[in-house]
Amino acid sequence: MFSHILVPVDGSDNSLAALDKAVALSQLTGAVLSILTVYRHHSLLEASLSMVRKSDPRPFDDVMREHATEVAELAKARAVAGGVGEVHAYVRNGAVARGIVNFARDRAVDLIVMGGRGAGSAENYMLGSISHKVTSLTQGPVMVV
Repeated sequence: MFSHILVPVDGSDNSLAALDKAVALSQLTGAVLSILTVYRHHSLLEASLSMVRKSDPRPFDDVMREHATEVAELAKARAVAGGVGEVHAYVRNGAVARGIVNFARDRAVDLIVMGGRGAGSAENYMLGSISHKVTSLTQGPVMVV
C-alpha cells in the first residue's frame, strides 16, 4: 500500500500525534518513514533582535537550525521506539509548505501524514495553515491528524 511515508514535525502535540499515526501505518505496511523539520529563515527584524540578546548572541538561523535538529532527532527516536524498521530524520530551511511538498516529490513519498495545527504563532512555525497549503500543492495523498 505505502512504501514511503513523510511526517513533517515541529514538536507540537499535533505533529507528534501525526508521527504516532505514521508509526502505526509504517508498522502495518513496512513503509520507510521520513521525518522532516523545516524552519524558516528569520527576518531582518529578528536579526536586529539577535544583536541585543545577551543570553544567546548567536544568529537566529543557528538557533533555529539547532532547535529543528533536536525536534527531528527526538521524533526519530520516538519512531524507532515505536518499532519502525527504517526511519530517517531531515532538517531543511525555507518556505515550510513548499519544503514539505518538494521533499515529498523529490523522495517519491507515497503519503504525507501531518498535524492540522502546529507549534503556535508567528504563522504557526511549522504547520497550522501549512497543512492546508500542503494539501493544495501536493499531487499525492495527505492525511491530516
